[in-house]
Amino acid sequence: MRDPIRSITLPTLDHGDVVLAEPPWCAGHSHHNPRTARAELVHVSPVQLLIVDDWRLGVAFLFHAPYSGQEPRAAVHLDYGTGRADLTPATLYALAGAMDRSADQVRALADQLTAILAGGEH
Repeated sequence: MRDPIRSITLPTLDHGDVVLAEPPWCAGHSHHNPRTARAELVHVSPVQLLIVDDWRLGVAFLFHAPYSGQEPRAAVHLDYGTGRADLTPATLYALAGAMDRSADQVRALADQLTAILAGGEH
């Protein structure tokens, strides 16, 4: 049995209060600004940290602005700010392994987005 569809009412700058159906993957709207236009309302999934061992590689998440005219999408932000300058061959191999394992996380996000676009999730 499918979960009941949740909804939330969000104030907007141009359309007043808008009732928005929330997909099951939405993490909520704590980021909402009431001065947002309806076209800018957005659902965001929980952020997946792409961290393997002690390598912080970035973040990935799903998002959808239902009034934008576009389908749900994913975003991946790679973190270059925590780079290391003194890499040895051993740490380079460790980094490559971490990248391989984080690629599995990105593939899982692609699988989830594929299911959403195929109608398996809202």
